[in-house]
This record gives sequence, C-alpha cells and structure tokens, in this order.
Amino acid sequence: MERFPAADAPLYEVKANLFKGLSHPVRIRVLELLADSAEVTVTELMNGTNQEASNLSQHLAVLRRHNLVVAQRRGVQVFYRLAYPQVADLLTVARSLLQQFLHTTTQQLASFNPPAGESDTSTAETDTEPAPSL
Repeated sequence: MERFPAADAPLYEVKANLFKGLSHPVRIRVLELLADSAEVTVTELMNGTNQEASNLSQHLAVLRRHNLVVAQRRGVQVFYRLAYPQVADLLTVARSLLQQFLHTTTQQLASFNPPAGESDTSTAETDTEPAPSL
C-alpha cells in the first residue's frame, strides 16, 4: 500500500482506505488509548490492549500506513501518538453515533414488546381458533 493516496484517486476511495485502517477492534482500542494521552509507549499499549508484542506491532504498522499514528524512538522505547487530533474527534463522533443507534434500537424494541400485562389481545382473538371440545 502506498504511504499517500494517489492524487487523482476519488475522495470516496481515500475515505474507504481510511476506514480500512480503522477496521479492527484492536486498532480502535489503540487509537482510544492514544486519544487519552499525549503519547504512549508500546509497553503501555500492550497492557491496554492485552496484545502480544508481535500482534500489536502488526496493528501499529497498519495505523502508521494509514497515517493515523506516528512513532518516535527514544533510547530503547518507542512512543506513539495520534498523527492528527481529528482522529480523536472521529472516535468521539463514532461513539456518539453508536449511542444514537443504540437509543433508537432500544426505542424500536420497546414499541414491539409492550410491558407485561399490556399485550394486544385483539390480534390474539382473530389469529386463534376456538379450542376443540373434548
């Protein structure tokens, strides 16, 4: 994958590639950890994601390739930070959108499942046949 998108690529393709970089729960968790701090060491990211170094390294490489994070080596430690503050904003918007989805779904489910004792008996009467007499 190229480090920077082709200049003539349609914006929707560039956006799709950005979302590919976000398309794994571990990468989202890494970004959340970085959004909460100015910079985080790889060791702290390993602890915050419960990932082994090799697996985390692969996810960090994807995030770097999509220009979502930047790394800086200082001595034996590597520090990561968000490449742009808007990445944190994107996570906040995603959380808000998901909360709205949940709220809407909860309301829809509540309208389909009335509380106990408030069931609609009119459909029960028309949909059932009289019980056969024994």
